[in-house]
Amino acid sequence: MIYLFTGIILLLALIAIRISNKHGIPALLLFIILGMGFGAMGIKFNDYAFSDGFATVALMVIMFYGGFGTRWSMGKPVAKPAIVLSSLGVAATAVLTGLFCHFVLKFDLIEGLLVGSIVGSTDFASVSSILRSKKLNLKYNTAPLLEIESGSNDPAAYTMTMVFLSIIIGSDVSVPLLVIAQVLVGLGIGFGFAYLAGMLLRSMYIQADGLYSVLMAATVLITFATTNLLGGNGFLALYILGISLGNIEFHGKREIVFFFDGFTEIMQIGLFFVLGLLSDFDNFVRTFPIALVIMLFMTIIARPVTVFGLMLPFRLKLNQLKIVSLAGIRGAAAIAFAIMAVNSEAKLSIDVYHIVFGICVLSSLVQGSLMPAASRRWKMLDPNETVLQTFNYYQDKARIGFLETQVHSNSSLIGLRVKDLDMNFALIVAKIHRGTRTIIPKGHTVIEAGDTIILAGETHFDETGHELLEFNIPKGHKWANHLIRDLKLPHHRLIIMIQRKGCEIIVPSGDTLLLANDKVLMMEIDEDNDSVEPDTPEQGIMS
Repeated sequence: MIYLFTGIILLLALIAIRISNKHGIPALLLFIILGMGFGAMGIKFNDYAFSDGFATVALMVIMFYGGFGTRWSMGKPVAKPAIVLSSLGVAATAVLTGLFCHFVLKFDLIEGLLVGSIVGSTDFASVSSILRSKKLNLKYNTAPLLEIESGSNDPAAYTMTMVFLSIIIGSDVSVPLLVIAQVLVGLGIGFGFAYLAGMLLRSMYIQADGLYSVLMAATVLITFATTNLLGGNGFLALYILGISLGNIEFHGKREIVFFFDGFTEIMQIGLFFVLGLLSDFDNFVRTFPIALVIMLFMTIIARPVTVFGLMLPFRLKLNQLKIVSLAGIRGAAAIAFAIMAVNSEAKLSIDVYHIVFGICVLSSLVQGSLMPAASRRWKMLDPNETVLQTFNYYQDKARIGFLETQVHSNSSLIGLRVKDLDMNFALIVAKIHRGTRTIIPKGHTVIEAGDTIILAGETHFDETGHELLEFNIPKGHKWANHLIRDLKLPHHRLIIMIQRKGCEIIVPSGDTLLLANDKVLMMEIDEDNDSVEPDTPEQGIMS
């Protein structure tokens, strides 16, 4: 029966996704409603211990893949404001909400601050889902800002939740030491394990399909467990691990992307369904007025005050600040932290789970549904950009790659129209950067000196069955400043092209000197296939 039940849930989840894409309702909200519906039909489920464990695993996957899918080149220009929002922003929102709960709703002060901490972070799954499904191509790098903020602010909320739970329980743990340990250990383990995993992934080659995903899953589990054992913030460590590994090149990356893309989606569906199933409809109705008042306060006052105040030094546009304020959607992490509070030894006088559950449902419904309309009304959509460039995994999943070439002052391309370009291969002109402008090319668009042309075409695979791999040589790498012939490397991989800074394309030989920041294009040959041999015995590629 359990298998039939699970299959029905997954089919209904697919229908919910279709409804979401058609009507703009956040899909994850529909999963919660689906769970509540099963509960209303008489399926009783109140196992908070199981829910806590499942929510922890789901958040581990969501946090890691949220970092893995973040394209750092897009996020770097807005990293400072995003990090401020994900740390100080969470603290400010939590304190303002907690004080409101205490002075207006008459909560105990510490319990009010606990509720504020639990709902202090924004939900990455909801924010990224809305950005992608509604194709919100936001101006001023707003999408990367929201992605980094929502992807990295759960650790801050988790730490604050732990602090106030410790106070309620009466633990003799020093609050400052707890916070310092959570942050420093989380950062240290995250960066340390990312470095070790990166070295391992770059140096090893696994032939069997699926094993790279197993390796990455093991890395995620070990990182989280080690961080927690040492008293650090495991979610922070996983986000650091994800963003570090997601922005380096290694063999098997496409396989990992496909695996975690589907696995993360399943975990999100399961998490939101379980959270909905765990709720009691009568308690939900009873606490609904409190949840509504808190949600409205956070949406209208706490979040905008925090955003406008903290972003003042960064000089963001007025409409950009409005969108960032509206995008403060609460979701799965908050409900998971509420379950953690219920399972703790804390004696609470409020129904923290259903209050937080109501806040998240209302936030997802109201703010999530308003995002597309508000983006258009506030003129924040940019037709010349795509929000998908914010996420690493779209390019990693696709067989479409991009080449960038500069039109120099003596180029024969100057004055030609796009339709007159002699494209002998399956390439298209995807876009043109001209100064500060981005041009979507038409057939009559004329090429000018100084243009940067972005070509798109099929990549990573050729019809003869040879895998094409890209590898960036970082500073300090053992290949940097070495001739290809001096690299003692196996013959089943060949360097076939090098792209150097400034878009210089080099056809390599054994005497070619590799430099830091070079992008190397490699061809992998089956070891039992003798149809292709290297031109020189020295030419080969990474082990």
